[in-house]
Amino acid sequence: MTKVLNEVLSANRDYVAGFEKGDLAMPPARQFAILTCMDARLDPAKYAGLSEGDAHVIRNAGGRASDDAIRSLVISYKLLGTREWFVIHHTDCGMETFNNEIMSDLLAGSLKTASVDATGWHDCCEGGGSTDGKYINWLTIKDQAQSVLEDVQRIKAHSLVPSDIPVYGYIYDVKSGRLIEVPEATAAGKVS
Repeated sequence: MTKVLNEVLSANRDYVAGFEKGDLAMPPARQFAILTCMDARLDPAKYAGLSEGDAHVIRNAGGRASDDAIRSLVISYKLLGTREWFVIHHTDCGMETFNNEIMSDLLAGSLKTASVDATGWHDCCEGGGSTDGKYINWLTIKDQAQSVLEDVQRIKAHSLVPSDIPVYGYIYDVKSGRLIEVPEATAAGKVS
């Protein structure tokens, strides 16, 4: 076993020893969902004041409104009763450090982990890559506020999203922990 695997399993044993949440209902008690980034510096439970069972938290690279994120939001509403949604991106996001071309070029060169420095991204190795990366839209970010607005607009315009669900747009500041509203996004996400 790896060190990480041992740590996770040990933490789970400790968690199970005091576990008292087996009777939580499946629908989120506070009836809202958050779409946010997978960045390890973000703890939605802390920045949004959540406890287990309170809300759905959907995470992906950049917190983007991908087809799969919208699928999860629609399930959250249709089957589990959420009534409000948040799109929360964040400052200093890794999705701002590359574009589709850079990512597909890196993958074409190698499938090993790349590195980044002041001059950009670099592959560590050669060979064993794949050109399949050029067929994926990596949903990179050039401007945080603009990407929040675009994601809120995409969610609101989706044919499976009811018009009576408000969608709020925010940026989480990784230096202060503060949620900063993107007013244009929240305006675009208002109930019509």
